[in-house]
Amino acid sequence: MAVLKQNKNMWTTLYLVYRLKGSTLMETLVATVLIVVVFIMASMVLNTIFSSSIKNNTRAIKAQLNQLQYLKLNDKLELPYQESLGDWSISVEKYIENNQTIIEFEATNINTNKTIERKENETK
Repeated sequence: MAVLKQNKNMWTTLYLVYRLKGSTLMETLVATVLIVVVFIMASMVLNTIFSSSIKNNTRAIKAQLNQLQYLKLNDKLELPYQESLGDWSISVEKYIENNQTIIEFEATNINTNKTIERKENETK
């Protein structure tokens, strides 16, 4: 909207007046509810992602299995061997299959029954 105003010097000045249309209370509430719902859904998705990444993290148990393999390689580990590490049950066993001696390193999670297994042939 343009408005013409007359000054003291009789000069006519053109003022541009911008009017911002305001929103009603109901529109504001609806927008707020939508933003909150989107925020809650995003929080739930992030929570699921973080909890599953923590639950599936096997870095510590793999490091322990590597250490046990190293100890066996240097004849510092007596077989059969069993231990617990947090929620994991670790066992190292030796058996013969097809005339080969196999050493099995196995870790099983007590809560999820997830198993990490490594096998290697024994060298003399």
